[in-house]
Amino acid sequence: MKLRKGRIFAVLLGLFGLLLIGGSIFYTCYTSPIDASSQADIEVVIPSGMSTENISKLLEKRGLVRNASIFRLYLKLNHISNLKADTYLFRKSMSTKKIASMLEEGSNYNPNLVMITFQEGKNMKQYAKILAEKTNIKEEDFLLKMQDRTYIATLFPKYWFLQDTILQDEIYYPLEGYLAPDTYQFDKKDVTIEEVVTTLLNQTEKNLEPYQKTLQETGNVHEVLTLASLAELEGKKKEDRAKIVGVFQNRLQAGMNLGSDVTTYYAFQQEMTADLTTAMFNTYNPYNTRSLEMKGRLPVGPICNPSSSSLAASISPTPSDYFYFVADKHGNVFYTKTVQEHEQKVQEIKDKGDWIW
Repeated sequence: MKLRKGRIFAVLLGLFGLLLIGGSIFYTCYTSPIDASSQADIEVVIPSGMSTENISKLLEKRGLVRNASIFRLYLKLNHISNLKADTYLFRKSMSTKKIASMLEEGSNYNPNLVMITFQEGKNMKQYAKILAEKTNIKEEDFLLKMQDRTYIATLFPKYWFLQDTILQDEIYYPLEGYLAPDTYQFDKKDVTIEEVVTTLLNQTEKNLEPYQKTLQETGNVHEVLTLASLAELEGKKKEDRAKIVGVFQNRLQAGMNLGSDVTTYYAFQQEMTADLTTAMFNTYNPYNTRSLEMKGRLPVGPICNPSSSSLAASISPTPSDYFYFVADKHGNVFYTKTVQEHEQKVQEIKDKGDWIW
C-alpha cells in the first residue's frame, strides 16, 4: 500500500514538474519579442483613463504582445499597475518586460519632434533647402533673413566670434561658414529662423571654444573659417585638409592666386556638378580665386559650413614647401612644388583614367 502511494506521489510530482516546465516555456514564449529583428517604430497613444485591460488589448491589436491576457498576468505578477497615459514609440523587437517598463515610467517621445542633419560642406542655399523640407520655414524666407545685416548685427553681443568683417557688402550671406554642421532636434516644425540660427551658432561656439584664446588674440576668426571652408571642399580626407591649408598659405605668402575651382563655383552660385568656363575663371569676383585680381587674396568669406576637422586643419595647417595640389576621382590628393611638376601629375592622372571630370 505504501509503495503504491509512493508511486502515485512520484507521478503527481512528475506531472507537477512538467506543468511548471511547460508553464515556464509558455510564459517565456508569450512574453518574448514578437520579432527580434524588427527596427520599425510603432506609435501607440495611451489616452488618459484607459484601463489596463484595454491597454493590453490595444497592444495585442498593434502586434506588440502575443496575448492581452498574458500581458495583464505579467503586470499582475510583477506588481505593475500605474500605466501612464502618453504617446509611445514601441518596436516588435521589444519584450513584454521592456514594454511594461516603458508604460510604467512614461514616455519622453515627442511626435512633433523634428530631427535635421546639416552635412559638412553644405552652403547657405543648401541649408535653406533642408529647412524647407523638414520645417515650415520657406527657402526664400531663410535666405532673406541670412542677408539681413540688421538682424545679423543683433547677434554680435551674444557671440564673441562674430566680427564686423562679415557685414561687408560683397559677402553673399554673412553667416556662411558660421552655422555648424551637425544633427539637431527641434520641438516642432513651426520652429522659427531665429531659433534655428541660435541653435547652430551655439554649436559653433562649442566647436571654437578650444581655440578661443588664440583666435581672440589674433583676431582672424573669419580667415580661419574661410580657409576651413576651402579645405572642406578641396579635401575629402581629414589628413589632407591640413596639408591643403598649408599649400594655400604658401601661395598667399608668395602673392599667388589660390586657384581654387570650388571658390569659382560659389562665386557664380553654381552646383559643383556644373561645368565652369574660361570666362568664369577670368571674371573678377571677391570669391573667385581663379581671377587675376585675386592674387594673394582669400575669398571675401567662407564658401560653405565646414566640419570640425577642417576647422582644426585651418588652425593648425601642415607646413610644407608645396605650392600645388590636385585630386583624382578617388579623392587621393597629390602635392607638387612647381607648375611643371603639377602639370605632369595632372597628365598622369588623366592617362590613368582617374581625372575627376
